[in-house]
Amino acid sequence: MTTPPLACVILAAGRGTRMKSDTPKLLHRACGRPVLAWVLEAIAELAPARTVVVVASDGDAVRAILPTGVEAATQERPLGTGDAARSAQAVLGDFAGDILVMNGDHPLTDPASLRDMAVARAQAGAAAAVLTFTRTQTIGADFGRIVRGPDGAVERIVEQRDTTPEQRALTEVNTGIYLFRSDLLWPALERLDTANDQGELYLTDAVELLVADGHTVAGHHHDDPAVALGINTRADLAAAAALLRDRINLAHMLAGVTIIDPATTWIEPGVTIAADACIQPFTMLSGTTAIGAGATVGPHVVAVDATIGPGASVGPFCYLRPGAALSENAKAGTFVEIKNSELGAGSKVPHLSYIGDASIGPGTNIGAGGITANYDGRAKQRTTIGKDVHTSCDNVFVAPVTIGDGAWTAAGSVITEDVPPEALAVARAHQKNIEGYGRRKRS
Repeated sequence: MTTPPLACVILAAGRGTRMKSDTPKLLHRACGRPVLAWVLEAIAELAPARTVVVVASDGDAVRAILPTGVEAATQERPLGTGDAARSAQAVLGDFAGDILVMNGDHPLTDPASLRDMAVARAQAGAAAAVLTFTRTQTIGADFGRIVRGPDGAVERIVEQRDTTPEQRALTEVNTGIYLFRSDLLWPALERLDTANDQGELYLTDAVELLVADGHTVAGHHHDDPAVALGINTRADLAAAAALLRDRINLAHMLAGVTIIDPATTWIEPGVTIAADACIQPFTMLSGTTAIGAGATVGPHVVAVDATIGPGASVGPFCYLRPGAALSENAKAGTFVEIKNSELGAGSKVPHLSYIGDASIGPGTNIGAGGITANYDGRAKQRTTIGKDVHTSCDNVFVAPVTIGDGAWTAAGSVITEDVPPEALAVARAHQKNIEGYGRRKRS
């Protein structure tokens, strides 16, 4: 069914005092994204003509993360959700179509439910539609109750603190997500009053005003209460993040990725993983990390903006920082940290090493305790290690330095000069044994 043009209003001016944080509530991150970014992504999939985020007068930090094309409106004073929605009129007053209004702290809202609600409003010829759900013990106990009339349409929404005992017993509650005809929304908002327990302008009262004017308000029921899980406390944030994690992990598993323990595996939404990769427990994959087919990652691996090639092996206890790139069948092993470096096909950094700002050719093995000393006191310098190189244990490569193809380095060496191809570099002091030292020390 064809629906009218759509504009979206995201209410993001709340103080979030229960977070007990200097960071605005909607900028706290869940699964790698600010809470508000999850809402904006869901909205973007609806391809709205306009999107407006209502921010507080001191909401510059929220304004700063808005994507290109998303507009901002300011709620000058915190006078309630009705006033926040009314603040968007300065931007959308000339818009003709449907206006979706929702809170910015609902990261689990899915585009399909929003799209279905728009269709339901159009099919019913209603002035507005409200997304509802059946409350549970953990979600919705303190949400506004949906009061339906004999015909099944919504008559009013009563905030929990304003309910009678009979209304409080109702199980269908309000998600805080609405769709209004624009020509009816603004006049209704102008008529709101503060005759309620909080002395605020409730957006929910606009529903009752429309019904009193003879209009129909449709209630579109959603089967999953998580769609309305808002963020008010750190506990709410953790609960939402866990559900987002489960959604992301499920999508990867259905696409052919093995995740041994989804409950301990955290994968951010920008990560790509090819089929037949295996993710071991206690692994965190962040940013734009990309993992090739057949790779094994974990356990206890953190990878941020890294590239892990097909068949590569990472971990356990490994940290891949931004710019780490492992080619096909490369290995980064136990207690290894790699940053802004490339490992060639089949190369190995098996254990206890730091590789930063380096290029390592194919077939090379870095012995235990290998370190690239990449900072000269003023700038980062690069280490270049060729193909089929064998470095021994406890080597330090003081950049800038180049190790030629097929070269070897001796254990305990600090390499400060270039090593020619096929050469053996020994850079350590000559051993001297002082006889009787221990006996004299004890006496």
